[in-house]
Amino acid sequence: MPDSGLQRKTFFFLIFAGVITILAITVPFIEDLLSAYVLNQLGLALNPEGRLISPEGAQPGMMVQTFYDLAVNIFHIIKILLWMTLVISVVRFVGYLIFSTALRKSGPSEIASLLRTVLSIIIYIVAFFIIFQSQYPGVQLAPLFTGSTIIGIVVGLALQDTLGNLFAGIALQADQPFQVGDVVSISNRGTGVVESVSWRGVKIRTFQSKLLIISNAVLGRETIEVAPRGNLNARVVHFSSIYNVSPSKVAQLVRETVRHVENVSNRVRPVVRIRNLGEGGLEWEVKYWIENYEKFNDTDALIRQRIWYAFEREGLSFSHPSMSVHMEAERPVVSSDERANAFAEHLSSVPVFAPLSEEEIEKLSRASVKRIFAPGEAIVRKGQEGRSMFIVVRGNVKVQIPDQNGQKVINRLGPNDFFGEMSLLTGEPRSATVVAEDEVDVLEIRKGALRPIFEANPELMTSVCEIIEERKLLLQEQMPEEDLAKPAANRSVLGSIRRFFGIK
Repeated sequence: MPDSGLQRKTFFFLIFAGVITILAITVPFIEDLLSAYVLNQLGLALNPEGRLISPEGAQPGMMVQTFYDLAVNIFHIIKILLWMTLVISVVRFVGYLIFSTALRKSGPSEIASLLRTVLSIIIYIVAFFIIFQSQYPGVQLAPLFTGSTIIGIVVGLALQDTLGNLFAGIALQADQPFQVGDVVSISNRGTGVVESVSWRGVKIRTFQSKLLIISNAVLGRETIEVAPRGNLNARVVHFSSIYNVSPSKVAQLVRETVRHVENVSNRVRPVVRIRNLGEGGLEWEVKYWIENYEKFNDTDALIRQRIWYAFEREGLSFSHPSMSVHMEAERPVVSSDERANAFAEHLSSVPVFAPLSEEEIEKLSRASVKRIFAPGEAIVRKGQEGRSMFIVVRGNVKVQIPDQNGQKVINRLGPNDFFGEMSLLTGEPRSATVVAEDEVDVLEIRKGALRPIFEANPELMTSVCEIIEERKLLLQEQMPEEDLAKPAANRSVLGSIRRFFGIK
């Protein structure tokens, strides 16, 4: 569909250019007619030099000659103005067609605007000299060029920095090494987000919220590192581990941890590899691809935090320099009996384990494992296979399921609440995602710890089934209809537990 704006501009340009052209062609005829009429009325004529003379060859008075020369110059000026107006209108219209229409998809508008201005000025100067020379052929322009050359040299020396910025800006914008919104790092100057690019210089907003202004002449001599906006830019985070830990275990643990960190792209798998065999342990690097590079500092810090929590949960240790002395307060040693008693107190507070005897609670506490999770970290994810359930010891978690707007929170749990029992007891995939709202300690209970208790205490299965039924009802009320139609959703919970644990 044709551009209505372009059609309108073309229509007005043709009308305006036509009127100016007609006037520019008509004015010389009017000049000749008026000149012939005035000369005929005064009884005068023009000699070859353009001076007034009478038929007898005498020259008229100075006043008559002055007024005649003034009238001629007025017509010359009118013709110069008309032709320059026509040239300006043509240049502006052609510039609009080329830079605003043909090149509108070729990149930022700064380069188009700058080139259009420079080319227009050159054309205007050349056109003025040509038109001026046509009206005043007897005027020698050589002295004017000589004088303008001297003036140009003086002005050029005075505006050396400004002109340097201008031409450096033209070169930078023609090459387009970066655009507004890109993150750039300039050696010895700083890192930030490009806010504006002009013919004078570049404005960069640093990550300390300061404005860094660099002229194009200086910028053209610097080494610039660019992270384009909308591009998957890679980052590298380093950490270390002790030698007596399996490298494959560390790599798998860190890769899975980093993959679920916010702002880490899921389009490229994170790379975890050994960077060096250090004196104190293995030195690692994690290479990941980031969605929004403006937040790379926060993302790097979050990845380091999540790696620490992952190491803490798995009982792994970071390496320390072998030549340094690492001193810390001695942690109180907690015996296995004390730990089991503490776990037993939490288990006794959970309603689902109320039918258990003290001996069964103690056995279950010794088989439980305490784990710690970072704020915002997913403890279980919807759709994953599960072989364990969790009891919240400290902190709070939220239970969420996907919906049209992302994730919908359907429940919140605190200390002595539990989750993950559906997957543990029936073998079904996780039905929801549970995320830590703050730093959370949980007790993890696995399948092998519950089977002998179920065999010895059938009442526990009945109690668990009632709670599972209530939670499944709450979950089904929040889930879409297509998920409710799955056959597995209506199976008997008690039958599923018996089959999964092999209890008749």
